[in-house]
Amino acid sequence: METTPETRARMSRQKSRNTEVEIALRRALHAAGLRYRVHRKPLKGVRREADVLFGPAKVAVFVDGCFWHGCPEHATWPKTNADFWRTKIEGNRRRDMDTDERLESAGWLSVRIWEHEDPVKAAARVTALVRARRARSGPG
Repeated sequence: METTPETRARMSRQKSRNTEVEIALRRALHAAGLRYRVHRKPLKGVRREADVLFGPAKVAVFVDGCFWHGCPEHATWPKTNADFWRTKIEGNRRRDMDTDERLESAGWLSVRIWEHEDPVKAAARVTALVRARRARSGPG
């Protein structure tokens, strides 16, 4: 079944950058004293962008939408054009796993945060990870 023009228009309006959750997370990270880059590629030659990037600590943070990334708690499977959406979402999940594996192979830590998570708690988790990695790598 073909996607309707209404559905296509609604989905195209979904923000992929600077969502409310991302901004709340960044504010909490900044309040914790961390500085970071926004929407950057951790690895050259790999067309994958982290939502928040801590270069020297090699921590890449991705804020994943429950629908688009198939959240185990909140994912919904559309009934209209079900095969298309299942293929799309499962493809996103495979790409996320591939991204995490590529980053790990290059010495990076990939942190996944679901859009439904409390941004302050998520920021505390990221802050602890970044500080631990900085402590291990020494000054700088």
